[in-house]
Amino acid sequence: PPISFVVHKVEENFRSTRKLFFSQQIRYGNVVSVGPVDRLEAVRDTFRHAWKGYKEHAWGHDELKPVSKSYGEWFGLGLTLVDSLDTMYILGLKEEFEEAKNWVETQLSFSKNVDVNLFESTIRILGGLLSTYHLTGDQLFLEKAKDIGSRLMPAFKTPSKIPYSDVNIGKGTAHPPRWTSDSTLAEVTSIQLEFRELSRLTQEPHYQEVVNEVMKLVHKLPGKHDGLVPMFINTNSGQFTHKGVFTLGARADSYYEYLLKQWIQGGKTEDDLLEDYLQAVEGVKKHLLRQTGPSRLTFVGELSHNRFNPKMDHLVCFLPGTLALGAHNGLPGDHMDLALQLMETCHQMYAQMETGLSPEIAHFNLQARDGRDVDVKPADRHNLLRPETVESLFYMYRFTKDTKYRDWGWDILQSFNKYTKVSSGGYTSINNVRDPVNPGPRDKMESFFLGETLKYLYLLFSDDMELLSLDKYVFNTEAHPLPIWPSPPK
Repeated sequence: PPISFVVHKVEENFRSTRKLFFSQQIRYGNVVSVGPVDRLEAVRDTFRHAWKGYKEHAWGHDELKPVSKSYGEWFGLGLTLVDSLDTMYILGLKEEFEEAKNWVETQLSFSKNVDVNLFESTIRILGGLLSTYHLTGDQLFLEKAKDIGSRLMPAFKTPSKIPYSDVNIGKGTAHPPRWTSDSTLAEVTSIQLEFRELSRLTQEPHYQEVVNEVMKLVHKLPGKHDGLVPMFINTNSGQFTHKGVFTLGARADSYYEYLLKQWIQGGKTEDDLLEDYLQAVEGVKKHLLRQTGPSRLTFVGELSHNRFNPKMDHLVCFLPGTLALGAHNGLPGDHMDLALQLMETCHQMYAQMETGLSPEIAHFNLQARDGRDVDVKPADRHNLLRPETVESLFYMYRFTKDTKYRDWGWDILQSFNKYTKVSSGGYTSINNVRDPVNPGPRDKMESFFLGETLKYLYLLFSDDMELLSLDKYVFNTEAHPLPIWPSPPK
């Protein structure tokens, strides 16, 4: 039976129990008094403000452009709305959820002559529909999930069985990007949780078969470096390309995340996944870890043809949470030690910036003489409202109960509200995290701000440890919770 649980008990008990109080200074004239602030309600308020902008200026479209009060279209599939469904349900925003559900029922159609990116539409749309089905038990979402899932299948019709990056969901055709026959490694190895779950729910094995085949091929492929993988794979030959470049950032990041999460999803029975994950963590420790000179912050850099580059994408901040999740599931304790160190570094990527928001890419200082740990190149100073750090804070708080992780998340939420909030509704990416006077709004609210960032902040602040228990759910790389499969009867 579909899994349904009482998310809303948090909401119902809310007014009476009011457990979650935190001190914040409130100024009356020049007298400072300390009063309780409800952090859960602050996240709800942030969501409501973002949703107000989306509803007024971008309803049914992919993304809100909050400054110009308009919208941007990527696939033309109501991306922000679908990505946010489970967030609204979890936050107990019933009216907003019902209105969005009605749009899905009456307006969302996948029979469109449009090219979509296989990976992005899998993690955001298929993932969002599957998780919302599990939370609500409403068949509507499963039917829509089946519809988009089946329309993405032509991507796998390639000479190598490594899928193409792009699919026309109306015509049923697929192709690589215009400029190459390569696919991005992270993209072809980060769609498995969703397609496997679709097979389990529909009892149609072909979804799971095509994505498992990709993992099998990558498992035995030459060109890895102690478990680390290159960023590209060719759809004709099935071989790695652009070899010798290794990163845990863009184009490779979620490969590592999904090795662990598939192993957890399937009940810890698939040894190849575990073996590849453990080997990769050792590869990270051996080749990519360094410490900064000034404060001895541990960070993950990149390797290019055996040359180390002390550059770390904000995307890599998924890693402390993933390492902690592995340790929670019985993997070596030194994974947790590394998670604690990297969590501190990701926090510093925010704390050392003038706006309290992290840049998209940080360069770390290996020299002791200069006082700064983090350098940011002018082209890397933007912030896209990304979730990876608050995602890891959520895992770290769940597993350690150390309240500093909540405090760090609260600081980040306050910085979002101070520097990215658009008064008429919505939040915007900004150009310069180093300039609090003119952060430079970019006029775009990514769907993952609502789908991931605010969801993880809410879960971080919630005292209900059974709300999406990490022993029962595994989150896809767009923060959509999917159930861990029940063990087959012995």
